Amino acid sequence: MTVKILSIGLRGLEGYRVQVEVQEVPGIAAMVIVGLPDASVKEAKERVLASLYAFGCDFFDKRLVVHLSPPERKKHSPMFDLAMAIGILKAMGKLTAPVSPDAAFLGSLSLDGAIQPVDGMLPAILAAKKLGFQKVYLPYDPALPLHHLKDLDCIFVQTLEEAVQYLQGQRVLSLPPAFRTPEIIDSPRKHHRDFQSIIGHHQAKRALEIAAAGGHNVLMVGPPGCGKSLLAETFPTILPSLTHDAQLEVISLYQLAGEKIESGHPPFRHPHHSASSVSLIGGGTHPKPGEVSLAHRGVLFLDEMAEFAKKTLDMLRQPLETGKVTISRISSTVTYPADFILLGAMNPCPCGYLGSRTRYCTCSPKQIQAYRNRVSGPIYDRMDVLLSLEVIDFTKETRVSESSETIRKRVEEARRKQYERYGKEITNGRVSFELLMEKSPLANRQQLLLQQWASQHQWSNRVQTKIIRLARTISDLKGTEKIADESLWEAMTLRWMKTYTKQQATAR
Repeated sequence: MTVKILSIGLRGLEGYRVQVEVQEVPGIAAMVIVGLPDASVKEAKERVLASLYAFGCDFFDKRLVVHLSPPERKKHSPMFDLAMAIGILKAMGKLTAPVSPDAAFLGSLSLDGAIQPVDGMLPAILAAKKLGFQKVYLPYDPALPLHHLKDLDCIFVQTLEEAVQYLQGQRVLSLPPAFRTPEIIDSPRKHHRDFQSIIGHHQAKRALEIAAAGGHNVLMVGPPGCGKSLLAETFPTILPSLTHDAQLEVISLYQLAGEKIESGHPPFRHPHHSASSVSLIGGGTHPKPGEVSLAHRGVLFLDEMAEFAKKTLDMLRQPLETGKVTISRISSTVTYPADFILLGAMNPCPCGYLGSRTRYCTCSPKQIQAYRNRVSGPIYDRMDVLLSLEVIDFTKETRVSESSETIRKRVEEARRKQYERYGKEITNGRVSFELLMEKSPLANRQQLLLQQWASQHQWSNRVQTKIIRLARTISDLKGTEKIADESLWEAMTLRWMKTYTKQQATAR
């Protein structure tokens, strides 16, 4: 008799139903696993047989065939151990109680029969919920946001013996109250920085507020010590908190990558410029999320952007345009979400002092041009805001800045208007251009003005689109229903970057 037990397989964040079929066949005693298993799944036969022996069942003299269906998909997780063990016990008559076809079994087995969590438990649970499962048997993991899984009956089992007892109705397991409040979702904001503490840079703070409200990318150019990194590291303090669905998505990505996330707030990733393309985009034999996916729903900060390899930077084109990244390898092709706000920071020249009032630039015009060319034109086009920063004179700066909390409230209100306008959780920087124009069309005089500026500054169609998106966000911050002329003017100034030639810098 063939026994069929269900589990969940993962292909990136996408989950699919895996049917574990177990049958005893005549022949030399062995346990054979088929269905494109990788090394971690092939080794399951030793773990499963050892845990069954610890449970009191010896099947070393039997020939068991375990088939993981669908057979055309590569299986690369020890998540199927529990389903295999239950299937073997059922096939050999040690488990007589029926197993519901609406139940999925997840977890890895240790040699003594203990059930352990593995990477990717949360995306597997969410996939089970989406596939219509009613029950999921799994080990307890403190990182699981249980109060968001109310429609799914999660049965936590610590050992194989507990799972069998529950299936036979001999024991009812109860979840301890301490497990019901995971700290990862409801932890308060803890920031050590605040915009109120940053002296000067009022134009830059305004631009960052617009970027946070509409999900726009920003490139900051300025000499060393002008505050580029400080502004970028303070930027997350004005971002709104993640919604429940967004938090689940972010936690799922971190679990697949095998990393921990300290809170359910927008992530902030800051890779070094020596990072490889695989670490930035994602990859490996079994593709895992890279920095662009770990920054999903948050911020990716590339300091010294021109020092990154040009090939690596050009790989950002797809995620910046589509909000997702596709990784193709021999074993599989997976797609991960990568909807982030890109903050870039770079010097105006190799030495960093082109245009400085206090230091002399030692770079030749050829060196300056070669340095700027490290960031390709398509990447420049995908940056919504271009900021020129200068060193602040602390003796002359007297204006008091607003706190991050005050700015964040305006950002949250602007985003609320965007969600209501588009009918879904999407910002002006990510909504399709057709829907943007349908909801907020430009007046004829505004279109003519934009075309004149685009012709004068040689802006591409993509840049013109980004200016319209910026203008829509500025109008949301101001509370106007339509795109105002002042908002369009301000959006066009955000695409203008102060540049100096070698001769101009010397004259200063």
